[in-house]
Amino acid sequence: MRELIAGELIAARERTARLTDCVEDHDLTAQHSPLMSPLVWDLAHIGNQEELWLLRNVAGRDPMHPEIDPLYDAFEHPRSERPTLPLLPPAEARAYAHEVRGRVLDLLEASPLEGTRLLTDGFAFGLIAQHEQQHDETMLITHQLRRGPVALTSPPPPAPVGADRLPPEVLVPAGPFTMGTDTEPWALDNERPAHQVELPAFRLDTTPVSNAAYQRFIADGGYDEPRWWTPEGWKHRLQAGLVAPLFWTEEGGQWLRRRFGVVEPVPPQEPVLHVSWYEADAYARWAGRRLPTEAEWEKAARFDPVSGRSRRFPWGDASPGPEHANLGQRHLQPAPVGSYPDGGSAHGARQLIGDVWEWTASDFLPYPGFRAWPYREYSEVFFGPEYKVLRGGSFAVAPVACRGTFRNWDYPIRRQIFSGFRTACSVEGD
Repeated sequence: MRELIAGELIAARERTARLTDCVEDHDLTAQHSPLMSPLVWDLAHIGNQEELWLLRNVAGRDPMHPEIDPLYDAFEHPRSERPTLPLLPPAEARAYAHEVRGRVLDLLEASPLEGTRLLTDGFAFGLIAQHEQQHDETMLITHQLRRGPVALTSPPPPAPVGADRLPPEVLVPAGPFTMGTDTEPWALDNERPAHQVELPAFRLDTTPVSNAAYQRFIADGGYDEPRWWTPEGWKHRLQAGLVAPLFWTEEGGQWLRRRFGVVEPVPPQEPVLHVSWYEADAYARWAGRRLPTEAEWEKAARFDPVSGRSRRFPWGDASPGPEHANLGQRHLQPAPVGSYPDGGSAHGARQLIGDVWEWTASDFLPYPGFRAWPYREYSEVFFGPEYKVLRGGSFAVAPVACRGTFRNWDYPIRRQIFSGFRTACSVEGD
């Protein structure tokens, strides 16, 4: 367990370094969008949360720099205000995070990893590894929004074989399944507790909706037809002037996109990316379908009809490998639809983990029997109809922060996130 925890902490910090060492200090301190924090805020916030949970709460030590706590409290200052704060400069932020990490690794060596709920199975250490990787994804979003020289590169994902022969949808039969978890040691509070859910039969797209399919929606006037949109979605479409996914432009009859500083033709076979819930919902209506509910998504991803149990991942209980899913910023784009046959679900759906976060029809609400832990502000304060649930993780998500029960949520207008979707339909007569 100590080796696992140390490996996850080190992997997260190496990724943080890649995201912050590739640009000059002025890019770290600049705010590249009012939706995002300056990169230097994320860097020091990562260290501050690690100190708070591991050195103070677990080890009982005094704060190292209590005067900076309010600066890095995510609830005290909205992102748009953070550039005005007296933040630690890049060198000091790095030094602070480095000093905290050194003390944490010493603590890990001496920790019994039992005796309290925070220590059992290394939960508090796993919480921090996930937290840093979640902020790494946030920082990658900031890199996508920033303007300037290309700072990040990676090889493209491999092309799938035989993807054109896949059926367009898979059938998920009616019946109960276990949603959520009581056994995943590092699962967060909103993933708990495990509970039985009964669902009618439904059909789900085998793969996420592709750019080519989404372009057909655009070409058919999908952005100009109010009947495909909810009233709130249509109002937002008009106010925001939405005509295509974020970062898309049309030139000479060809759709182009900007991806981490590179302008390139939109790849037709990649999952569509950077769409809001409103856009995903409008596409589904146009296609004569709907977005899957969160429960439907999880059953399609986890339920094994042969054994009658819910798996950790679509492919089984083994942790994700490069053959299963596009995760961990290994590539800076989604893989073409139909990729990763080894990561397919028991029902035959592909890419339910990795590539793009998938919007669902569901509001972000607690499961029956939910209890906030270890703090209310992680999930409980966000429950309600104003947030929609996303599932599955994107190419920017690390395996430690991605599993079949993991829940993400955001406002239905959000598009800077690495979001896509797939559609579903009910089975007639069921």
